[in-house]
Amino acid sequence: MSFYKYLFSPKLFKEYDGSKDVYEPGALEKYGDQLLAALNLMWSFGYYTSPLLITFLYRRGYLVADSVGTLAKFTTGIGLLVAVSLCMRGLGRSMNVVYVRFAECLENAKRHDRVPESKNQIRRYDFDFKHWPVDFTVTSSVQRAQVSRNKPFWISSLPCQIAAYLAIHTFGIRMIYPGSVKLLQHYIQPMLLQGRTKLMTEERGKRNKVKTSDGNEIDTVFIDNRNKSSNGRTLVFCSEGNAGFYEIGIMSTPIDLQYSVLGWNHPGFAGSSGSPYPDQDQNAVDAVMQFAITDLGFTPDNIILYGWSIGGYSTLYAASQYPDVKGVVLDATFDDVLQLAIPRMPEGLSNIVKIAIRDYVNLNNTELISQYNGPVMLIRRTEDEIICSEDNNLATNRGNFLLIHMLKFRFPNIFKADQENLAKDILGKPIEFMRDDSDELCLSLLMSYLTDNGNNGTSRSYPIEIGAEYSSEQRDSMAKFLLRKHLQDFKSTHCTPLPAEYFKSPWEIPNDTDFVFT
Repeated sequence: MSFYKYLFSPKLFKEYDGSKDVYEPGALEKYGDQLLAALNLMWSFGYYTSPLLITFLYRRGYLVADSVGTLAKFTTGIGLLVAVSLCMRGLGRSMNVVYVRFAECLENAKRHDRVPESKNQIRRYDFDFKHWPVDFTVTSSVQRAQVSRNKPFWISSLPCQIAAYLAIHTFGIRMIYPGSVKLLQHYIQPMLLQGRTKLMTEERGKRNKVKTSDGNEIDTVFIDNRNKSSNGRTLVFCSEGNAGFYEIGIMSTPIDLQYSVLGWNHPGFAGSSGSPYPDQDQNAVDAVMQFAITDLGFTPDNIILYGWSIGGYSTLYAASQYPDVKGVVLDATFDDVLQLAIPRMPEGLSNIVKIAIRDYVNLNNTELISQYNGPVMLIRRTEDEIICSEDNNLATNRGNFLLIHMLKFRFPNIFKADQENLAKDILGKPIEFMRDDSDELCLSLLMSYLTDNGNNGTSRSYPIEIGAEYSSEQRDSMAKFLLRKHLQDFKSTHCTPLPAEYFKSPWEIPNDTDFVFT
């Protein structure tokens, strides 16, 4: 391999050779990399503080014709420093036996990208994912069911619209998705590497790069337990939170239960390219779902979608596009991100916040959950400090509103105004899951209704019109039953890992043919 290629070859983190040690670069490579990393950090800092930096330079008189020579000398010096750093790094890599072996393996994989053995060879290494060959490319994207919005334009709102656009496209998207901030990723890189190493060595994970319809490249990992347990025949598709990564995220819970598990990182997170705007996130989750079905061989009815926090949006979007999935598990998620954003921002900025969210980051789970007819389980953290609009007030947990909205849509004749108020009262405190005497009756009524009213005895078609002739007491009883069947409480804060006993396949109204009363 020519010396030139070593100048721009990827950074190597680890060789999976049975040892726990990370790759140790030589002195030249190490110091060259450190210089380039420092320059990159300076560039990132300058980019994010550019308005202040430009103002400072202007006031000091550097942005005038007389200062061109000074600026030219400065940029030339930086350029020479970059060139020297690249040469140091390239020379160091070309002299390192481990790196040379890796570089040759990567070159071979790129030349023979359709040969499985070549791909398996590079999986022995952990390196900068930008250079990983693409394993799966989406050829067509699923058709989206988008809610149309009529946005009348008022000249008086133009300043707010401009401010909203600038806010979202600078710091706003990073406030909503802090995991996309490169400085944070640099800080937690050792933890990500450690988590990835555990997945690869202990769980025999397989890393893949999935290319989306909009050209982003998504970092995924697959744990195949199909030959280990009956749970392994079901794939749990994990969508992380706004600062979550599959390396250190929610995958551990279904892995402990011996499910097959597929994790992925949002666009702009760790090895995934792009930015976590809703359209890019939708394309990403669609691409990874197609990868799971086409390449990994799981049918939708053997896939459980599992989302935590803001990952609930990705999960529900996938459910709306793949309605035949086995079920959806939502942990510590919300109904509408706007309801969380408004209380956390100054009141004077509320109009700008509304425009920014609705026009550019409209993570509205209530719209999506109405487009999915399959079974759903919500897990609510009773001490959640993030998803509640008010601190220490369980009644303001936004998961409550998502659950009520879903049940109102699915059972409109059960959840009338009185039952909606009853549900809010019940959800204002930790819900009791003791079996109620009326449970068997409620279940029998639901099953009988489905049998007598088509649907082939299944609940995959909503809304269900049961309850039109019910008394208020009967509606109350059925409402309590449905709340218990769709919600689990977990006494915990937002970021505590979910214990395995709380992860269950979502409840669905059973068929007459496969249910026996006990």
